[in-house]
Amino acid sequence: MGASAGHTANWDSIERALDAQGHAVLPGVLTPAQCETLAALYSRADGFRSRIVMARHGFGRGEYKYFAYPLPPLLERLRHALYPRLAPIANRWQAQLGLATRYPDGLDAFLRRCHQAGQTRPTPLILRYGEGDYNCLHQDLYGEHVFPLQVAMLLSEPGRDFTGGEFVMTERSTQGQRADVVPLRQGDAVVFTVNERPASGRRGIRRLAMRHGVSRVRSGQRHTVGLIFHDAS
Repeated sequence: MGASAGHTANWDSIERALDAQGHAVLPGVLTPAQCETLAALYSRADGFRSRIVMARHGFGRGEYKYFAYPLPPLLERLRHALYPRLAPIANRWQAQLGLATRYPDGLDAFLRRCHQAGQTRPTPLILRYGEGDYNCLHQDLYGEHVFPLQVAMLLSEPGRDFTGGEFVMTERSTQGQRADVVPLRQGDAVVFTVNERPASGRRGIRRLAMRHGVSRVRSGQRHTVGLIFHDAS
């Protein structure tokens, strides 16, 4: 499916899922061949701006690399195809939460806003987990300008390439906390809340704080690509 994902997905269903639970699965965004090609990039020295060993920073265990600009063409196309589908949802959420910020229709205009504020470092990344690795619950904020939705794409096949390593989201409000495990197959993407989302309550709109992470990998190796739409300061 590749960069056509923004056009072929059932966006009405995705929007309903995002409103209901803060995340939605896009099946088969990448082909197995595309997944393997992207996963193979991890071992290359070029094309990245930095490498993070998670244990050194208290982020969990495992490691990831931030891509440098220009991004790999497939990721560049996907980032541009998905953003305009998510911007109307993001703007509706902003209005429901009583926030003034609105997001432009196209990614280039939003990135110009980020860059003018000093957020110039690309945030798309590739993550690698081995046996015993995990990702602590967190939010990918990076600066003043934050787009409220992001995408993660699983490059490895559960049960064949790795076991464990489930994508996890938590939700916290004044009414308590809950967690969701989001099942993914190789090539699937999950669209999810970066930091907070609105939800209907008995007294109107409630603000829900969201975090995401990855449970411990029990065996094998797991690769994921993350598409974050705001750049970093």
